[in-house]
Amino acid sequence: MKFYKSLILFITISVSIVGCRVVKLEPVEILTFQQKLEQLFPNAEITKIGVKDHFTKAFQLVLNEPLDHNNIEAGTFKHYVYLSHTDSKKPMVLITEGYNATPRTYELSKILKSNQVQVEYRFYGKSRPDSIQWNYLKNDQAIEDYHQLVRKLKTLYKSKWISTGISKGGETVLIYKSKYPYDVDVAVPYVAPLINTQEDLRTEEHIKTIGSDECRTKIIKYQRLLLENRANVLTEILKYTKIKGMKFTRLSIEEALEYAVLEFPFSFWQWGGNCDEIPTENATAKDLFDYVNNIVGISFYNDKTYYDLLPSYYQHITELGYYGFDTTPVKDLLRLVHKPTNLRFTPKNVDLTFNPNYIKKVRDYVENQGNKILYIYGEYDTWGACAPNPKPHVNFLKMVLKGGSHKTRIKDFSIEDKQLIYNKLQNWLGYSITIFPLDN
Repeated sequence: MKFYKSLILFITISVSIVGCRVVKLEPVEILTFQQKLEQLFPNAEITKIGVKDHFTKAFQLVLNEPLDHNNIEAGTFKHYVYLSHTDSKKPMVLITEGYNATPRTYELSKILKSNQVQVEYRFYGKSRPDSIQWNYLKNDQAIEDYHQLVRKLKTLYKSKWISTGISKGGETVLIYKSKYPYDVDVAVPYVAPLINTQEDLRTEEHIKTIGSDECRTKIIKYQRLLLENRANVLTEILKYTKIKGMKFTRLSIEEALEYAVLEFPFSFWQWGGNCDEIPTENATAKDLFDYVNNIVGISFYNDKTYYDLLPSYYQHITELGYYGFDTTPVKDLLRLVHKPTNLRFTPKNVDLTFNPNYIKKVRDYVENQGNKILYIYGEYDTWGACAPNPKPHVNFLKMVLKGGSHKTRIKDFSIEDKQLIYNKLQNWLGYSITIFPLDN
């Protein structure tokens, strides 16, 4: 009996010794946030940049983006993305820029105290190749840029995703939503048009009806004053452009003046011009020029801007559509621009065939199926004439600021309207997401 007790004790002690044996474990690798990004984007250039507002980390990502997502062999271009981080458990706001990107904190990111990823549109700003292959500057290729980026970042950011953008960037929000409706939970396009034709007449009709009769009459008189005082106004333009070092070889300064006069009503309402400030017949030539320069900007027609906006005009003329010009008020005073068109500002020797069905399909989707979209518009904004009008059965919210312009933001609405917006966002995102109201 003692033998068995001793054997059991021996076995128990032996097991205890083995059980206490030190086992060497492989070290657990703890990655920094930047290292996690480098794993996600192994071929990207990733650098830290300055932190703003509520963010704790910020990075510039330069991706080797495929020119053609359907044919990787076509090559790549350098694509700039700006990621601002606060907490992986918080929502992510995706900024679909319509043009170049300058790192800044967007309004929606402040409302949600969220993370933010800001994507420069392909072939704009720093993401512009030395030589543009225009056939790759298509919306579907840009949307694939966003989709692939979101797909990767969702492995880090698993909370709610919200897409937002302004003007052409807002239009991109709607295009993206129509192509990949489940990539984001909520979409918030600001002042976004969906244009019907290459030069949409609805903007001209809008200009003829907004504001007061008195203001619209004053605009026409001012347009005529600019051309009736052509010689003296041109002198002022020459002085200004010489000081600024501007060159006008793509358009002459006189052609630029005529286009600026034709552009004036569109820009005046788009940017919220003040009727009381419009110069009258007592104004000097400098006063006349200064005001059109403030509203339209003569720099809009100089060589640098002409070059910078080539991608924009190409996209508008081939897929997005644009606006036209009404010559009626000044037709008798025009010398050069008798048949004005935005085709004047497009790349040369390039196929500019317009695809009328592209935006039509986007409009059909958002108006009939575009749920959880918050639209922000200004009443007087010329682009508001091209805003989509979703059907009653669609779960959306469209907010139009009375007297508002293209600069309209959520912060500009009344306390009551802002609360309506916050409540809708809360409902769509869920009550686990915190809304931080903007300062009134």
